[in-house]
Amino acid sequence: MTYRYWVDVPTRWNDNDMYGHMNNVIHYEMMDTVVNTWLIREAGFDPRDGDVIGMCVASRCEYKAEAAFPEILRVGMRIGKLGTSSVRYEVGLFRADGETLIAAGDFTHVFTDRSTHRPVPISGKMREAMEALAES
Repeated sequence: MTYRYWVDVPTRWNDNDMYGHMNNVIHYEMMDTVVNTWLIREAGFDPRDGDVIGMCVASRCEYKAEAAFPEILRVGMRIGKLGTSSVRYEVGLFRADGETLIAAGDFTHVFTDRSTHRPVPISGKMREAMEALAES
């Protein structure tokens, strides 16, 4: 399965830790930022005023190589599993060449009603956008 959405993410000066490479928490921040930016821009998600919110119920990351400021990472995303109210995004962080894997992870959202926090079906534009990134 290939990544269907790509974005370049620059590392920042403060991403490096005392060992001189990107701190492990930054990988998670990048995954979270790429997923939520895609949701807002491509899937019509409104995290501030919408009736539905996405709650992260699981995240995982495997580290394959070091990265450090001032690199620009190429981040790929796809939908690994799309359920009724949940979705698992699969994210790869690569060097700028798009081939050298830095880290691979996944991030699972359950979409819930903003008021009750009870799961709700993923529907409309959001489901269509997610289906487009899922393996057929």
